[in-house]
Amino acid sequence: MQTDMYLDTALGDLDFAAMLEESLSGNQLERGDILTGTILAVDYHGLIVDVGWKHDGTVSRQDIERMGMQPSDFTVNEPIDVIVMRLDDVEGSLILSASQARQNEDWKRAEQLQESDAPYVAHVAAANKGGLIVPFGNLRGFVPASHVVDLSRSLNDEDRLRYLESLVGKDITVKVIEVNRKRRRLVFSQRNAERETRNARKEILLGELKEGDVREGVVSGLCDFGAFVDLGGADGLIHISELAWHRVRHPSEVVKVGDRVRIYILHLDDNGKRIGLSLKRLQENPWAIVEERYHIGQLVEGLVSRVEAFGAFVSIDPGIEALLHVSQFPEGQTDPRRFLYEGQRVLSRIITIEADKQRLGLSLKEVSEGELAQWAEQQAQAAVAAKTDSGESA
Repeated sequence: MQTDMYLDTALGDLDFAAMLEESLSGNQLERGDILTGTILAVDYHGLIVDVGWKHDGTVSRQDIERMGMQPSDFTVNEPIDVIVMRLDDVEGSLILSASQARQNEDWKRAEQLQESDAPYVAHVAAANKGGLIVPFGNLRGFVPASHVVDLSRSLNDEDRLRYLESLVGKDITVKVIEVNRKRRRLVFSQRNAERETRNARKEILLGELKEGDVREGVVSGLCDFGAFVDLGGADGLIHISELAWHRVRHPSEVVKVGDRVRIYILHLDDNGKRIGLSLKRLQENPWAIVEERYHIGQLVEGLVSRVEAFGAFVSIDPGIEALLHVSQFPEGQTDPRRFLYEGQRVLSRIITIEADKQRLGLSLKEVSEGELAQWAEQQAQAAVAAKTDSGESA
């Protein structure tokens, strides 16, 4: 009985001693813990650091060099922030990292920037076909090519890389769009930062614009229904019908991306968010001089611009589209699509002029065979002369 009591007491003392030892030794460390330690020794290989654990930790020279420093930059008894990289009770090793502890502060700062949606001025250190490399304290951030301002998606790989490399050494304003410590991903967007700046400029510009104003802008995009123009803070649309007085099949016939143009502010919507623009309003309206230039009965030469079931439209100078109705085709020709084609040059006679309604009617059947023959001969002579001139130039 006394022996059992003695053993129980001894075991209890051992359990208590073990718990005390564990408590005193601070055996609660885990990989990834961030600690503030004290430098015990400095040598060529790195640092020995006391973090209050049962074993001292080591910070390697390579880790110190990642911060752009040397072991000699540190002093014994100096406090230092470290992160636990590896701990081994059996071998008694405790591997620490000072560089990653510093990175932890950078991760926190990046998270704060993302949370506040605040802009950050980054210095472009390098570029590859995927985007830009920008340092962020002790971290390396990345700006994907899709988030780089003014980088056209139509560029081939070579031109894309050339543009990205042209930004190396420059400062750009960006916003944090992804912070992932585990995957060590820090992603920025220049487009998002530019969008905020652009929105601010847009509000200012919209407050200044008035219908009837004439402004300068740069063509920023084309689509089937018109062209977008950057007015220096906001984009406006030139509808395809407002590009020219003559019919335009596609905006690329009139403008191209990058062109600087003078445009007329045609209309602003109620909220001032949509801006309608015009190019043709700054050009002379050809219908204003049509009666001075043309008269009924006059023979005119033009190009077929459109063929429809009811006839065709013919473009004549200066930018006028006249109607050639099927009823004015030569006898026996009742199918416009079999008789005419776009781009065909034709000789016709003016039979109606309604300048106020922007209408001008043409006729083919009112052109005599003699007039057609004379015109055909003139066309042939002009073709020969052009060929001769071309040969002389060559």
